[in-house]
Amino acid sequence: MKETNEWVLTEVMDPQEKIDVARLILEDLPEWFGIESARNEYIQQAADQRVWSCKIKEQPLGFISLKRTGNATGEVAVVGVSKEMHRKRIGAALLAALEEGAREEGMEFLQVKTVKLGTDPNYDRTNLFYQRQGFMEFECFPELWDPGNPCQIYIKSLIKN
Repeated sequence: MKETNEWVLTEVMDPQEKIDVARLILEDLPEWFGIESARNEYIQQAADQRVWSCKIKEQPLGFISLKRTGNATGEVAVVGVSKEMHRKRIGAALLAALEEGAREEGMEFLQVKTVKLGTDPNYDRTNLFYQRQGFMEFECFPELWDPGNPCQIYIKSLIKN
């Protein structure tokens, strides 16, 4: 558990709480999660993934979930931080907790998918966040989601030198 004077970051163990936190945060971020079917999929899948949340006095501010994709690989399945808490290092703290959890599970690499830089200003901020956190461009799939939302995959090594 990571704690500051303002917020507490913990791993969420209860499947229903994972769903509730994901729903609360993602429904408040239509700029990133405006496609209802995709948003609902993220919410439901969170129940079966490792999830960390950041709260002030039991009020969720953000969350992140980890999905195993291979023997040594994982994915940042979804991350969301309430708009008023952007640029306050909560996303970075959530990602650090996820990375630690991934290492504990023997994962050596992480990937994350987002909309390609230069496509949408909201996602441009997302791309820059991942780049600041040490992720590197891996591959872009122009039509994986749809032509208007090219899928950029970033990767990050979790191996400590």
